Amino acid sequence: MEHVHAFGDDCLGEMDALGIGRSITAGECSPLEAAEAALARIDAVEPALAAIAYDDRDRALRRAREGDFGGVFAGVPSVVKNNVLFAGIPTRNGSAALADVAPARVDEPVTGEFVGTGLNVLGASTLPAFGLTATTEFVDREPTRNPWNTAYSCGASSGGSAALVAAGAVPIAHANDGGGSIRIPAASCGLVGLKPSRGRVARAAQMRGLPIDLVSNGVVTRTVRDTAYYYADLERQRSVDLPPIGLVEGPGTRRLRVALLNTPLSGRLLDADTERELTAAVDLLESLGHRVTTIPMPVDRAYIQQFTDYWALLAWGIDHLGKHTIGKGFDRSALDPFTRGLSSSFVRHFYRLPASIIGLRRATARFEAVFDHYDVVLSPTLGHAVPEIGFLDPGGDFDEIFARLIDYVAFTPANNTGGSPAISVPLGRSSAGLPLGIHFSASLGDERTLLELAYELEAAAPFARIQD
Repeated sequence: MEHVHAFGDDCLGEMDALGIGRSITAGECSPLEAAEAALARIDAVEPALAAIAYDDRDRALRRAREGDFGGVFAGVPSVVKNNVLFAGIPTRNGSAALADVAPARVDEPVTGEFVGTGLNVLGASTLPAFGLTATTEFVDREPTRNPWNTAYSCGASSGGSAALVAAGAVPIAHANDGGGSIRIPAASCGLVGLKPSRGRVARAAQMRGLPIDLVSNGVVTRTVRDTAYYYADLERQRSVDLPPIGLVEGPGTRRLRVALLNTPLSGRLLDADTERELTAAVDLLESLGHRVTTIPMPVDRAYIQQFTDYWALLAWGIDHLGKHTIGKGFDRSALDPFTRGLSSSFVRHFYRLPASIIGLRRATARFEAVFDHYDVVLSPTLGHAVPEIGFLDPGGDFDEIFARLIDYVAFTPANNTGGSPAISVPLGRSSAGLPLGIHFSASLGDERTLLELAYELEAAAPFARIQD
């Protein structure tokens, strides 16, 4: 077990991304110095964390020397998750099946928006194979580890990004979320993770043509303000058919009606750590003047099967259509057991898919109806505290691992099928000393309420710092 971080007395110090960006703008630190410091930090923690999927330092240093950055984070070092197209980096999706894929020729729209904020991409971060599970572990290489305690999972699927930000190697990193993949690693690694509303960010390439767009792109950060400024800068780049967020710079004044969900759909009880920290979050909210009311889960247990059927469709598409959709460089024989197991599940139950899609859309309507009476929905981010490496081993017995996964990822997927925004904030700690996330959802387009509330909670109960 190791507790790993890279914070030090270089030009990055303990600043967040906005602080570093302002330091660069003020001439106190150059983009080159920032990139060199971040790369030194990555080199210091990478042997313990294994969070880098592709090192692109030479091009990043060249960009830093040229210094031609725009946006609020001009020259701030960062990484992209290795499941989006970024010109010059091979998009390997965490899978040996894409070990020989060629570098991308162009950026896709989401990465164009990401670098449009001024971020300098040093490389690509790890994810589990095709982002299909909730831990960044592999069957053919070392897992990506949690910097708070390297014996534990860093979550997934944006696990590498979360590990690097939590360890202080970079202040902000790209992440995306198809069932909780921004919020799960944020909760595991003690970060702020906002899944934006569907349509807030450019559509993910891998969702084109599918009946329900599950995936939202975003970032993981150490402070609420970094997340707030990131989305404000995206609004500068493009307009969308949603209520504007604007630049959120602090808590709101409105006292909120909060609906509490404290029972997972699986029916299992929360573990003691999660129950304790959720109760503490309720107490904190009420002390701040918000009104919390416990409500039953707005969707029924059939949602588990419906989401699983759709999830399995994605794995089947990779397994059986990868040669056509991914193209040259895809080696089906190298797919991992978890992807194959999920694909096989779809083959067994494919006839249920039309009814499952209808069920997911109905569940979306029921979940959204909660916001007719409440401003936000509160729950744990996860069904239990962060597990040790191996608990969700993608090479283990598929049925056993999948059952564990359903219990763990108990609260996040409803926002993906419905498209509503949700945020995980690091308010809790487990008995093992690891972060424990608390989760808030809002109505479609209402990220502003989530950010205002997150600012208030961050001020009232400052988030734990790995370097303390």
